Amino acid sequence: MADDLSSFAKDVFLVKGLKNSTLLWRLVVLTFAMVCGVYVCSICLKQIGTSSKLGFLDIKVIQKPCPEPYIEPWEIPYVHYPNPKTYSRVECACNPVRYFAILSMQRSGSGWFETFLNSHTNISSNGEIFSVKVRRSNMSTIAETLDTIYNLDWVSSASKNECTAAVGLKWMLNQGLMQNHEQIVEYFRVHGVSVIFLFRRNLLRRMISILANEYDRNAKLLNGTHKSHTHSAKEAEILAKYKPTINATLLIPNLKQVNDTTTKALEYFKNTRHIILYYEDVVKNHTKLLDVQDFLKVPRMDLKSRQVKIHKGSLSSQVENWKDVSKALTGSPYESFLHEDDYRK
Repeated sequence: MADDLSSFAKDVFLVKGLKNSTLLWRLVVLTFAMVCGVYVCSICLKQIGTSSKLGFLDIKVIQKPCPEPYIEPWEIPYVHYPNPKTYSRVECACNPVRYFAILSMQRSGSGWFETFLNSHTNISSNGEIFSVKVRRSNMSTIAETLDTIYNLDWVSSASKNECTAAVGLKWMLNQGLMQNHEQIVEYFRVHGVSVIFLFRRNLLRRMISILANEYDRNAKLLNGTHKSHTHSAKEAEILAKYKPTINATLLIPNLKQVNDTTTKALEYFKNTRHIILYYEDVVKNHTKLLDVQDFLKVPRMDLKSRQVKIHKGSLSSQVENWKDVSKALTGSPYESFLHEDDYRK
């Protein structure tokens, strides 16, 4: 009986020893597993951190302007990558944009000319923006308006569904341009804005157009509606029936004033990148429109306009007191205006 108890005690101690040994090994294995787990987690965290950094760098690269290897060094100041506030331009991010301004005078064909530009799928010319006085009240409002236009945030019928390659506006000389010419020239220089001058050689024809347009503003000959531009031959025929009377006494001083203003504008903006066009040349030779497209660095297209010219034919048939006008200009520096009817094709 004593031997049996001794044997039982030994078995108990042996079992306890085995249990303690197994528990120890389990603890060792568990510790090893924990160490391995911590190591693996640390590696994963490092990889995640590296991936995040790479992702951030990738985004920054995408936001950088796309390289344009065909751009010559002198062109760089005139190539822009706008980032509009009002919509995303992601799909056009790599398409550079040129800024332009059409500098002209009323009734010089600028509206007609602008319709040609806007028939191009990549050109947006936003019209006579500064006809609204508050926009030209001072240089700050002028700059703010220009910033909106050139950042592609100006909404108008000229906005394009395709990627815009050239954006600008039509700006009359008497709409704050001459009064603020120094600051505007500086703005154009800093922001890389190119200038398209569009004037009319025959200032007498321009005067007739101004007087007729002023008359229709009150008379509203087209079914009670005033139209500065027409889109049908019938409308043009109706408006052309009115023949203005020109003040022959003030005729030469008025022509001189317009000519002097044009000369000053060319002088003020001579240091800008510019092209000079005359309405008569564009009418006679539509290859001038190719010159403009080359100037704006846009693909050449066949540009179209739906506008119909109002005043056609000889000047003598368009003025009520033609004899007085002819007498006033004969022998003057403006005599050639009486005979310049070669604007027609």
